[in-house]
Amino acid sequence: MKKLLTCIALSTVLLSGCTLLQKSEGIIKVNDTVITQAEFDNAFDKSVDKSFLKSFGGAKNFVKSDDNPMYGIFKDKIVHELIIKALLDQEIAKRNIKATDEDVENELKMVIDKVGSKDELNSILKKRGVSNSQFTNDLKTQVKIRKLVNSIEKINITDADAEKYYNTHKDEFTHGEQVRASHILISANTIELIQQIKAKNPEIDPAELNKKVEEQIAAQKAKAEAILAEVKKSPDSFEKIAQQKSDDKASGERGGELGFFPKEAMVPEFANAAFSMKPDTISETLVQSPYGFHIIKVTDRIAAGSTPYNKVKDEIKFYLETQKQIQVLKNLTDGLLKNAKIEYLNESYNPKKIIKEVTKDQNVKKEATK
Repeated sequence: MKKLLTCIALSTVLLSGCTLLQKSEGIIKVNDTVITQAEFDNAFDKSVDKSFLKSFGGAKNFVKSDDNPMYGIFKDKIVHELIIKALLDQEIAKRNIKATDEDVENELKMVIDKVGSKDELNSILKKRGVSNSQFTNDLKTQVKIRKLVNSIEKINITDADAEKYYNTHKDEFTHGEQVRASHILISANTIELIQQIKAKNPEIDPAELNKKVEEQIAAQKAKAEAILAEVKKSPDSFEKIAQQKSDDKASGERGGELGFFPKEAMVPEFANAAFSMKPDTISETLVQSPYGFHIIKVTDRIAAGSTPYNKVKDEIKFYLETQKQIQVLKNLTDGLLKNAKIEYLNESYNPKKIIKEVTKDQNVKKEATK
């Protein structure tokens, strides 16, 4: 079901939200809309921070120079996305499409229903670094996009369509044995501890470093043992204790809840312990993994098998509807692009020049390695 869960918002596929033009140097003109340098910079940084480059420091450490081939690749991508956004904004304005407060409220309810609860939604937004105002703008954009699509083509996904998809993609709905569990984590990551200690004392002797690491792990274990004793004394307080004391803040906000997961989704130490437990039980002893010390609570488990059609019908219909909407938008934007007047006020943002520069740089590097 991974495919279905990726289709939460159309705005994340083609638009990044409707914002007022910032006062800045114009770099591209799309019909009568000017795309500014500030808009490009903002979109560029967000794109880098959402990519694999985030683990390398993201936009903060990214070299924004035409000498960097990766810069040209991102640059071309952002230019295309901003042009598409401008064209769609123009089409939305042309058709006088608006998003009312009621529309946004209904959209919010739909999202909450899909993720499970308002608390879960807030947790997801916090994890992704999305503010409430930004999310509200995204919902407004999503409403306008849906209205735009409906003004072009009425999409109606029937139960028969959903059932046909289910029957022809049954492998997507099969699963191995799964466990539903919660945990309280007291962190004790050896690598992180070494980095923290060496950051404070770069010249520390290896023997002294090992001693300090062992001392800190022992201290964390003692802390975890005390929490385990607290949980055993009052099992019904597990969720509250997780919220207050777990070092896994994301799950801690949900009372330690991790949801259902297959064995291969977790590190072996954690998975082996969780899958050896019965529902409604708490681990008798601490479970140590590379992340630290876990107190595990198993609440449910399901045997390997297939998810029944009636349980996924609505998700399938939502997925099929979203795919159809994306195709309608693609057809629309292809036509808008063909007829648009696009002027590169700053020629360095012309995709033909960007691709040429990237190719040239790659050829120079190839020659240098011969």
